[in-house]
Order: sequence, then structure tokens, then C-alpha cells
Amino acid sequence: MDIKPVKTEADYRLALKEVESLMTAEKDSPEGEQLDVLVTLIEAYEARCYPIGMPDPVAAIKFEMEQQGLSIKDLEPMIGRSNRVYEVLAHKRNLSLNMIRKLNQGLGIPAEVLIQ
Repeated sequence: MDIKPVKTEADYRLALKEVESLMTAEKDSPEGEQLDVLVTLIEAYEARCYPIGMPDPVAAIKFEMEQQGLSIKDLEPMIGRSNRVYEVLAHKRNLSLNMIRKLNQGLGIPAEVLIQ
């Protein structure tokens, strides 16, 4: 097993090709262990070079609404009257601390996403 650190984009591409060829490897075989190590190296490189930031708070609310099949009316207990919900969803009104608490509890959106 000749595995090198993934430091450059070229190393990254090479590691991805190697992973592709090892996808059918048995879990506890030497190839399977090589696959595990390569995936770990690739994940570390991606985290360093392609970090994923937190979503916009309104985007997170809209996503949860879609996932849970919620309407504007369903958000009223968490945000306020429907006109206030529309204002929040249109980025015309910021979330208050009380709204953040209720959205965190009601929709399960992490507070750190809603606070930003």
C-alpha cells in the first residue's frame, strides 16, 4: 500500500481516481483498508480547501418548511402573525432572540445557524 498525503489538487484528483477503483473492495481486506485511509485523506483535504459554510438563516427556515410540508400559518406560533413571517422570509425583518428560540425548538434548526 503506497499512500501519500493529499496536499495539492493533483494529489486530490489522483486519490479520487484511486478511490473509484477501490469502491468494490471488501471491508476488512487490504484494499478496503486502503480505501478507508484514502477517504480520510480526501475528507481532510476537502475540509481544508473546500469548506462548507453555514446556510443563510432564512434559507434554513425555507428548507425546513419544504421538508416538513409547513405553511406560513405553521410558522406563526414561532415568528408571529403571517405578515411578520412574510417579512422574515423576504429578509425584511431580522429574527429576534425569541423567534430564534422558538424556531430552534419547533423546527430543529441549530441556533448557531439562526443567529448569524
